[in-house]
Amino acid sequence: MVNLTPTELDRYRRQMMLPNFGEAAQKRLKSATVLVTGVGGLGGTAALYLAVAGVGRLILVRGGDLRRDDMNRQVLMTDDWVGKPRVFKAKETLDAINPDVQVEAVHDYVTPENVDGLVQSADMAIDCAHNFTERNLLNEACVRWRKPMVEAAMDGMEAYLTTIIPGVTPCLSCLFPEKPDWDRRGFSVLGAVSGTLACLASLEAIKLITGFSQPLLSQLLTMDLVRLEFAKRRSYRDRACPVCGNTAPWRYSHPPSIECEV
Repeated sequence: MVNLTPTELDRYRRQMMLPNFGEAAQKRLKSATVLVTGVGGLGGTAALYLAVAGVGRLILVRGGDLRRDDMNRQVLMTDDWVGKPRVFKAKETLDAINPDVQVEAVHDYVTPENVDGLVQSADMAIDCAHNFTERNLLNEACVRWRKPMVEAAMDGMEAYLTTIIPGVTPCLSCLFPEKPDWDRRGFSVLGAVSGTLACLASLEAIKLITGFSQPLLSQLLTMDLVRLEFAKRRSYRDRACPVCGNTAPWRYSHPPSIECEV
């Protein structure tokens, strides 16, 4: 198990005061590598809260350049970066906020060629891609390599969130055999909505890594932010699912060796 430096003990002192958290949970965070895809208003904000919480290594994956209409929600960006690859600015900002976290920036989209290497490099993933093509690829790779994945998506004022553990919970294909019609650029978005969902997604990842509280397992949290209505909906594995139907149950080990029943 890694040790915490005096600076880290001071930086994370307030969260280590939480019940069932303490120094042991903080060490698990420092030992963990989290893959974040789609580093925009959702993924970038989730990465921000993982960085300030002390996750040891972040792998940020996002192709494309920053547009000015991204600026209403992408809190890691600055106006002078418009027209440049946003994932490099995300790394620069996180490095400045918490230099104790190792941040790797991958200027690419999730593709069939890179997804397996990305997933194998991490302990878990947070899926924040802007389309279901990338989401499906990441889901399949996480099932294939038996890596947990926090699934977070939004459209307009609606959002959903769940945590996927291969062989235990439904995978993305079980939940959405027919994908929602959210695969488009230029969708309407209020920054506070993506920020709300991103905070919850980062909290799910922290729960899963540390074991200090129960994450959303086999539950789909749906959110209507117009009415501020939140609902938890029970979800079920499809035993005939083409992605996870043959995946056997297993135990997830928190990095590096703490086991948790799921």
